[in-house]
Amino acid sequence: MRLMNRTIHFFTVRGMLNPGLVTGELPPTKDVYRNFINVAWPSAVESLLVALIGFVDTFMVGTLGDGAIAAVGITSQPKFILLSMIFSLNVGITAIVARRKGQKDREGANHTLRAGIILTTLISVSMSVLGYIFAVPILKFAGAEAGYIDQALSYFRILMISIFFTSLNLTINAAQRGCGNSRISMRTNIVSNVINIIFNILLINGIGFFPKLGVKGSATATCIGAIIACIISVTTLLRKDAFLSLRFKASWKLGRSVLDPITRVSGSAFIEQVFMRIGFFAYAIIVARLGTTAYETHLICMNILNLSFCFGDGFSVAASALVGQSLGAKRPDMAILYGKVGQRLAFLVSTMLFILFMTQGRFLVSIFKDDPTVTALGAGIMIILAFTTHAQTSQVVISGCLRGAGDTVFVAITSLISVAVIRPALTWFLCFPLAFGLYGAWIALCGDQFLRFSLNFLRFCNGKWTRIRL
Repeated sequence: MRLMNRTIHFFTVRGMLNPGLVTGELPPTKDVYRNFINVAWPSAVESLLVALIGFVDTFMVGTLGDGAIAAVGITSQPKFILLSMIFSLNVGITAIVARRKGQKDREGANHTLRAGIILTTLISVSMSVLGYIFAVPILKFAGAEAGYIDQALSYFRILMISIFFTSLNLTINAAQRGCGNSRISMRTNIVSNVINIIFNILLINGIGFFPKLGVKGSATATCIGAIIACIISVTTLLRKDAFLSLRFKASWKLGRSVLDPITRVSGSAFIEQVFMRIGFFAYAIIVARLGTTAYETHLICMNILNLSFCFGDGFSVAASALVGQSLGAKRPDMAILYGKVGQRLAFLVSTMLFILFMTQGRFLVSIFKDDPTVTALGAGIMIILAFTTHAQTSQVVISGCLRGAGDTVFVAITSLISVAVIRPALTWFLCFPLAFGLYGAWIALCGDQFLRFSLNFLRFCNGKWTRIRL
C-alpha cells in the first residue's frame, strides 16, 4: 500500500514540483495530463504513421531482390544532411511561435511564420539543386556499393525534386505545433502517407497500366505524397479566424525584429543538426562497410527502433510547445511540470516497447525479410534495441523541453560530444578492431542514447533553461 501511494504521488502535480518552484495556481493533475496528451497524441500518431510508411516501403522494396533495401536506405542520411538547415530553422520557428502564443502576440507569430516560409523556400531550392547535381559523389561517399549504386542514384534524384514541398510542409507544421495545433500536422501526413502507399503499390511492381518502376516507383510515390502534404498544409493557413493565417495582416519583411530570435535559436539548432548528421552519416558509412546483408539487417532494425522514437517524438513536440507557451506566459513552474509529465509518460510507453521487442523481436525482423541469416542477426540486435528504448525516448522528450525553451546551445554541445564523436568512434572500434560486427554498431548506439539522456537530464534538473529570453 505504501509503495502504491508513492507511485501515485510520483504521477501527481504536487509530486513533480518542489513547492519553492511554484509561481502561481497549479491546475488539477488530470487537466495537466489531458493538456499534454491532447498535443502529444496527434504527433505520436503522425510519427508512428511515418514509421509505418517506412516499414511498408522497406517491405515492398525488399521484394525487388538483393540490394534494393540497401539502395533505398543508403540515401537516408544524405537526404537528412541536405534537410538539416530546414530542421534547425523549424526548431526556431516552433519555439518562437510558442512564445508568441503564450504572450498572446498573434501578429508576432504570423510574422515569424512568414519569415519561415521565405527562408525555407530559399534554403530548400538550393539544397534540391545541389543534391541533384552532386548525387553521384554524395552516394559514393555515403558508402554505396557498385551492386546497387545505380538504383540508389535513381531513387535519390527523384527525392531531390520533392525537397521543396517536403520542406515547406515541415515549416508550416512546425509553426502549427508551436501553437499546439498538432492535429493539423497529423491530418496532413495521414493523407500524404495513404497516397504514398497507394502509389507504392501501383508503381513499385506495376499494376494495370501503371509501369513497373522498382525503387524509382517508391521514390515517385514519396514525391507525390510530399506534394499533396504541402498543398494541404498551405490550405490550413487560409482560414481567417485561425491564430496562424495568411489572411491575417502581418509583415513579410525579414527585419531584425523577426530574424534575431529565430537565428538565436535556429543557429544553435543548426550546429546541433550538423553534429548529429555528421555523426549519423559516419555511423551509416561504417555500418555499410560491414556488407550488404549486415547493412540491410541494420536498416530493418532501425525501422523498428523508430517505433520508440515515434512516441518520444510525439511527447517531445508536446513538451516543446507547452514549455514555450508556459515560459511566454511567465510560468516556469508549468514549463517544468509539463517536462516531467512528458518524461513519466515516456517511461510508461518505453516499458511496453521493451516487452514487445524482447518477446517479439525475431518476428518483427522476419516481417521485412524472411531470410534466416538476416532474421538470426536481427534477433540479437533486437535485444540491444530493447535496452535502448527507455534512454532514447526519455532523452528525446527532455531535448524537446530544452529546445522549446530556446536552450539549443546545450543540446548542440551534447550532440557534438555524443553523436558526432563518441558514437562513430565507438562504432568503428567495436565493429572492426574488436570484431563485434553489427552488434558493435548497436552497442555504440545504445551508449550514445544513455549518454545524451544523462547529460540532458542533468541540464533539465538545474533549471537554467527556464530563464532564457526570446
